[in-house]
Amino acid sequence: MHNASMANVLIRDLPESVHRELTLRASERGQSLQQFLTGELVRLAETPTLESVFTRISARTTGKVGLQQAVDDLTAGRAD
Repeated sequence: MHNASMANVLIRDLPESVHRELTLRASERGQSLQQFLTGELVRLAETPTLESVFTRISARTTGKVGLQQAVDDLTAGRAD
């Protein structure tokens, strides 16, 4: 089924050895090359880059949390 809102990607000059390996990996998963590459690209896009992780970490405020706050947070986290 083709979804008109989906984008298409064309990769030119891909080394034959890379194409062969990707085709093999797709086959090992019982997928077409398109299905395999779509899944891999989705995974890649959903995984934050190191730069974005570092940016988020450095944007956090630092400070000390009291014992009771730590206990409350831990209790709330376990309840979820």
